[in-house]
Amino acid sequence: MPVDVIEPCGFVWGGKHMKRSGMDYLDQVAVTRHVDWAAFQDAHARARRVLLTSRAETAYCDFAFQPGDILLFGRESAGVPEAVHKAVDVRLTIPMAPDARSLNLAASVAMVLGEALRQLDGFPKG
Repeated sequence: MPVDVIEPCGFVWGGKHMKRSGMDYLDQVAVTRHVDWAAFQDAHARARRVLLTSRAETAYCDFAFQPGDILLFGRESAGVPEAVHKAVDVRLTIPMAPDARSLNLAASVAMVLGEALRQLDGFPKG
């Protein structure tokens, strides 16, 4: 899956930490960096932007994903800026136990992307 990173991001770009967390997969991913939210919006003006947030009522597993949807995830600690929250087309949440705070970003992406690919028959045939 291609990845878009919107600056400022919540992690240090490059270096040994990124290489270690990306393991051998970084060379297999098309990454596009955007200087800010406006640049991202310009690049994806026609796409439906789907934000995962704790401030949504619809669970990701109750949502009908469409080809071309772009999944947006914020920082683990703070989510996305309010302007981004207001500008997206759809807001979804990952249902959590009442006392649970949140999942980490990698787990959240894996769950939601997996459901979107399942719905759209997007897993590789092998």
